[in-house]
Amino acid sequence: MIKLKEDLMRIVFLLSACVSIAAVILICGFLFANGVPAISEIGLFRFLFGKQWKPANNIYGILPMIIGSVYVTAGALAIGVPVGILTAVFMARFCPRWLYKIMKSAVNLMAGIPSVVYGFFGLVVLVPLVRNVFGGRGMSVLTASLLLGLMILPTIISVSETSIQAVPQSYYEGALALGASHERSVFFAVVPAAKSGIFAGVVLGMGRAVGETMAVMMVAGNQAVIPQKITSGVRTLTTNIVMEMGYSTDLHREALIGTAVVLFVFILMINLSLSLLKGGRK
Repeated sequence: MIKLKEDLMRIVFLLSACVSIAAVILICGFLFANGVPAISEIGLFRFLFGKQWKPANNIYGILPMIIGSVYVTAGALAIGVPVGILTAVFMARFCPRWLYKIMKSAVNLMAGIPSVVYGFFGLVVLVPLVRNVFGGRGMSVLTASLLLGLMILPTIISVSETSIQAVPQSYYEGALALGASHERSVFFAVVPAAKSGIFAGVVLGMGRAVGETMAVMMVAGNQAVIPQKITSGVRTLTTNIVMEMGYSTDLHREALIGTAVVLFVFILMINLSLSLLKGGRK
């Protein structure tokens, strides 16, 4: 009876894995089957390096959106990574027990907040703040970076904290035995030992930042031009797809799917880097 249950659960797990793999294959097939022909018709160089996006004139250049995605993601990482890692270190090695429960609940709550709520917060709070402090319209690269930096914090904090707590206690005790203080033992013995896990958290946070749509669309300004400064409006690859897919037809629609292909390749590169990292740790 026990063996029968084990065999049944093994089949269930196998079917679940097959469904997941099939879903990924179907998504890849749909994107490449519909996006690659459009990219070929437009021209790969013109599509990737064109500086103008004017569907009404059959001009499809996504370089402004690629640069916008890179700028916003880099800004989010510059803001979110230091805060996230230091918060994880504090929670893992410095935080009192009573405060840890509160902070852990707050981090979990942040991870569950819908993107549109973050976007509304950015629209109501961050946009006026940036406009009053830095000038411009407020909807800009800086605003989107601030909001995304806030949104990727739960991912970075959770993964980094777990990695730090997984470091053997002997690392910390050995540093203390050599005369290091508590702070030095944590930052020069424990944290370096957890660097692979911390990097994994950063990579996952980067994937969240690259793929975010709704919140960025509400605060970025959505201007399909290369931003000249941090207070300029910007449009990312994801927002470009969402804003125009509803009314697009023919080549315009296929060009948007081609944009999704480029975005998919970006995400794939991020996931591959994480897989290589995990492979290097074994």
